[in-house]
Amino acid sequence: MRVTAVIRYMALLITLLGTWLIVQTYFHRSWRAISLRSWLGATNKPSSEKLPRHKCGNQKSCPQNYFAFKIISGAANVVGPSICFEDLVLMSSVKNNIGRGLNIALVNGTTGQLLKTDSFDMYSGDITKLQTFLQGIKRGTLVLTASYDDAATKMNDKVQAYFTELGSSHVGKLGFRDNWVFLGAKGLMNKSPFEKHIKNDKETNKYDGWPELLEMEGCAPRKMD
Repeated sequence: MRVTAVIRYMALLITLLGTWLIVQTYFHRSWRAISLRSWLGATNKPSSEKLPRHKCGNQKSCPQNYFAFKIISGAANVVGPSICFEDLVLMSSVKNNIGRGLNIALVNGTTGQLLKTDSFDMYSGDITKLQTFLQGIKRGTLVLTASYDDAATKMNDKVQAYFTELGSSHVGKLGFRDNWVFLGAKGLMNKSPFEKHIKNDKETNKYDGWPELLEMEGCAPRKMD
C-alpha cells in the first residue's frame, strides 16, 4: 500500500510540475511575442505628430494675400459673439468689448491692421451713432459684423443702405432676434460671399426665443490696389 501511495504521489507531483513548466513557457513566450508586436507597432506609428493648427482655429489655412477670419454670433442673450482676424481675437466677452445688438470691427483691407471696434444697441440704443459710424468708413476697409441678442429693432433704411453698400444681401431681411454674421468692405463692387442669416422662428429655434448661433470662417482677399 505504501509503495502504491508513493507512486501516486510521485505521478501527481510530476503532472503538476509538467503543467507548471508548460504554463510558464507558454505565457512567457506569448508575453514576449505580444511585447515585440507592440514595440514594432509603435515604431511604425508617427511620433506624436500634432495636427496643424490654422489661424483662428479654422479648418484650413488661407493662401498668400488672403486674411483668415472667423465670426461667431451671440447665443441668445447669454453668450456673446466673437470676431477673430488673422489669429487675433478682435472682439469677445473675454476682451469685454462686445454688447447687445451689432458688434463691428473695422480692419485695413491692405495691411490687416485693426482700425476700430464698437458695439451698437439695436434694441433701445441711439441708431444715429451707428449711422455716423458706418458713414465714416473709408474705402478699402473690411467690415466684420456679428449680432448679439437683437440686431433689428432699431434698424432703419439708412443703416440698411450702408450695409448694402458694403456688400450685404441679408440686412434688409433682419427681424427681431435674428442672428447675423457678415464680412464686407467699403468699395466692394459685388455682393459679399461672406454672410449668414438665420431667422428667429419658434418652430426651429434652438434656444427659448432665439435661433442657434451662427459661425462663419473663411479667407478674405487682401486689397492689392
